[in-house]
Amino acid sequence: MKKVLITGNRGYIGSVLVPMMLQEGYNVVGLDTNYYYNCVATSEVLPPVQIKKDIRNISKEDLQNIESIIHLAALSNDPLGELNPDLTQSINYDSTIRLATLARECGISRFIFASTQSIYGISNRETELKESDHIQPITEYAKSKWLAEKELKKMASEKFTVVMLRPSTVYGPSPKLRCDILLNNLLGYAYTSNKIVVKSDDNPWRPVIHINDTCKAFISCVRAPKILINSEAFNVGIKGGNYSVTELAKKIAAQARIQSIQFTNEHKDSRSYSVCFEKILNQLDEYYKPEENINDGIDEMFRFYRRIGLVDSDFEGLKYIRIKQLKHLNNKNKLDDKMHWLN
Repeated sequence: MKKVLITGNRGYIGSVLVPMMLQEGYNVVGLDTNYYYNCVATSEVLPPVQIKKDIRNISKEDLQNIESIIHLAALSNDPLGELNPDLTQSINYDSTIRLATLARECGISRFIFASTQSIYGISNRETELKESDHIQPITEYAKSKWLAEKELKKMASEKFTVVMLRPSTVYGPSPKLRCDILLNNLLGYAYTSNKIVVKSDDNPWRPVIHINDTCKAFISCVRAPKILINSEAFNVGIKGGNYSVTELAKKIAAQARIQSIQFTNEHKDSRSYSVCFEKILNQLDEYYKPEENINDGIDEMFRFYRRIGLVDSDFEGLKYIRIKQLKHLNNKNKLDDKMHWLN
């Protein structure tokens, strides 16, 4: 079975993707700098080979005998990207292109890049955006991902298959839980305080997708023939997966029997978009088969929060909020000003 390198394998998505791929018989190698070593909700499954290394320091020696790369490693959302724009550029763009260049030189045949739907920025929510529509990144994170997409597309060739996946906003349980992403955050407030707090206004629209279906999309691009995916970008989601923040809050409130939904308006989020998923659902229909639905996902998350005993201090603390963990490491002098480990 193919030998696959997953960068960022000890993050929110990677820690779910690894056991799924191992179960399917893939030979998995993980590479992660391990910023979130103490941000653990449940036991984590590591691959047989685990490399602890910053993605900026990867070498050809790390890529020996690898056939495919799933590149997840990044400063992985908009607030993190705003911490330091130069670092965001270095980690999300420069390191991605350097990794792809090394991969091509090593004869690795497939490079699967985790991009983002944040590149769509602000759009008319009545129009579902296709992959070539209205690219308007407005955050440093989105800009870095879009620049990487454009450069990676130029690198694709007959011998080097490149595919860009743009997942919807992910939700669902993970050993490396995140509570700083939309649906997990709303559900966390509902579970810990019996109310729903939306820190933006009620205007933004977001597509959402369960973490299991997100992982299936990455696996589908390891399996699919290159003619279907080479030099392509795919919106990753499910049919009917676009919701306003208000709709999501109401769904949670109904299932949890909560009366109170609060919109604090303390964070002005100008990003709003509805996305079309016809391309991945049709072009990769034999390989990508999403199965989760949002109502079951909400119930599952409540059960998961109950199982891990989620408390308010963890929900709003560094354990499950990525930006707080990175600031903590910096304040404790564990990272330098460029986010390299000091020991």
